[in-house]
Amino acid sequence: MATTLIDRTGPVTAAPKPDVAGLSCHAGKEELTKAAQAAGKSEALEQYARDYPLGPHDQPQSMCPAFGSLRVGLRMKRTATILSGSACCVYGLTFTSHFYGARRSVGYVPFNSETLVTGKLFEDIRDAVYALAKPEDYDAIVITNLCVPTASGVPLQLLPKEINGVRIIGIDVPGFGVPTHAEAKDVLSGAMLKYAASEIRQGPVAAPRTARSALPAVTLVGEMFPADPVGIGRMLEPMGLAAGPVVPTREWRELFAAFDCAAVAAIHPFYTASIREFESAGRTVVGSAPVGHDGTATWLSAIGQACGVRADKIAAAQNAILPAIKGALAAKPIKGRITVSGYEGSELLVARLLIESGAEVPYVGSACPRTRWSDADREWLEARGVTVQFRASLENDIAAMMDARPDLAIGTTPVVQKAKQLSIPSLYFTNLISARPLMGPAGAGSLAQVINAAMANKQRFDVMTDFFAGVGEGHAAGIWEDTPVDRPEFARKYAGMLAARAKAEEAVGT
Repeated sequence: MATTLIDRTGPVTAAPKPDVAGLSCHAGKEELTKAAQAAGKSEALEQYARDYPLGPHDQPQSMCPAFGSLRVGLRMKRTATILSGSACCVYGLTFTSHFYGARRSVGYVPFNSETLVTGKLFEDIRDAVYALAKPEDYDAIVITNLCVPTASGVPLQLLPKEINGVRIIGIDVPGFGVPTHAEAKDVLSGAMLKYAASEIRQGPVAAPRTARSALPAVTLVGEMFPADPVGIGRMLEPMGLAAGPVVPTREWRELFAAFDCAAVAAIHPFYTASIREFESAGRTVVGSAPVGHDGTATWLSAIGQACGVRADKIAAAQNAILPAIKGALAAKPIKGRITVSGYEGSELLVARLLIESGAEVPYVGSACPRTRWSDADREWLEARGVTVQFRASLENDIAAMMDARPDLAIGTTPVVQKAKQLSIPSLYFTNLISARPLMGPAGAGSLAQVINAAMANKQRFDVMTDFFAGVGEGHAAGIWEDTPVDRPEFARKYAGMLAARAKAEEAVGT
């Protein structure tokens, strides 16, 4: 669907006028950060630095982080989304979101140097929000500042908290402040949970559309394959528990239901802001996930203890599911060396499942940070000789692949590209691994078919590499009609001429 252009003006209270003349998205991280701090965004940036710590290096390579928060908003029913940023950024974000299946328009408030510097951009955003705030259409409106408006200090916090009963949520998601798009999902989810918690404290709230289970629920944090929450619910039943809502939610009412739980499962452990809201509400948070035999046994025990379940019921839940998982793992073994890397946050869970399926996994890289909610998975992997790299860069992932020379490389697009150039079978983590169940017996056998099929293609890669050897490389790069002829004597000639010229210039200088 097309991007909606909103350019409304009107007499409203002017926002502060930051001095941002000449500022652009090409100014660089350091300059943009300084500008944002000077414009009053220090508190937001400091919170992001605490929630999403960097290191060991500066920042992993990833798509624009705002893509993550944009997708969360676009998936929610009765939620409108407005972007405030450079036109090129908005175009790229909306194009990508629609490419990934968004079926809703994205609002955009355009700006130029004048409206940015004078503060008129804030007034335009305010007008756009008022124009959209129709309770018959929306429960909430999300306005996102991208890099330049954030650095310019566009004060979304001055927007009304609600208009005509429609909730107004303004967030800053700059590429220089939020490391990855996965963590940007938490930025919006955390902001929505905080808003919903304040509504709960004020009095009764709307019940979820689906009937609430009579059993105490466990809220699940992190995007999962749709079948996984269903499978988790079945695993919890013998303990007298049910699977609750999944955060990020699909509509506002589910946020209220998410707090109505006995415990919270941090399936994806980097949702720091969301976890903070649950802990503020007195909810116990449990890390890891029911992945593989060992992971499921440990997770069921931790969830049961957090919910005050008797030991015999915990044992009954484990006995009901663990034999099926062990059988599924044995029925579909994976044999081979595999490196795993990605930016979704579930890379450690996938590595655990691969190892229990029989694979050798020497390296796991995740663009997301280490948190205490991922410690159990990290410790389990490291005990089996796996190198676990948080905030992994592309260079980290490729170096690990080059060192391990695996039978299969699972990773991001550039990692997959590099692997195929080396005739190493490879799979794109997001589309081919995340798009499968991981939990319980269904997850135990879900990866084997695609992974074994990919590793079986090694011989085909070798044949293609031999056939196309040299094509498109070096002097043969580009498009040509006649077969290019390499002329190394020309390179030597001009290299000599350049050396002589440099020597002459050096002599004149002295």
